[in-house]
Amino acid sequence: MIANFDSYYIDIIQEKDAWSICDFVVSNEDRLKRFFPQTLYQNLTPNLAKSFAVKKVKQFLANEEFVYLLKEKVSHQLVGIIYIKELDWGIKQGEFAYCIGYQFEEKGLTTKAVRLLSEYAFKTLGLKTLRIIVNKSNISSIKVATNNNFTWKETLLKEYTPPGEDTLDMELYELYHER
Repeated sequence: MIANFDSYYIDIIQEKDAWSICDFVVSNEDRLKRFFPQTLYQNLTPNLAKSFAVKKVKQFLANEEFVYLLKEKVSHQLVGIIYIKELDWGIKQGEFAYCIGYQFEEKGLTTKAVRLLSEYAFKTLGLKTLRIIVNKSNISSIKVATNNNFTWKETLLKEYTPPGEDTLDMELYELYHER
């Protein structure tokens, strides 16, 4: 376990999490299809989810990408998925991506999880800069960034193309490790 707060804990993805990841993405398909299409499509069946979990565990161990799972303490139900991705070890930078289950939104859980994982990323992983890239229409995600003291840096023009849509501009927020 990486951290815990209230009735929740954050843990590293494990192969045994495949079934709960599959259940999570299928339950939240509408929420994930625009900004998490790869996560969605890679976990639509138990077999796909098993391959996803195996791959992500290997990437974690190789320091290529980190996937964390936010779970309820008592039931161990998967509540959200948080990535630290796009790692650049040369400049010690990583990017957050996160999604929360529809029944857990607007409770501040993602904000708390990102806060704890930011501390972890700075102290344990040795990162110096964390980024969040978000579309201006995603007010909840912008709140996660600003509530965790990420600072808006710039608009990234034509940064992301959701499936079946035109390319979108995205907003870049950054947080720096203060020593």
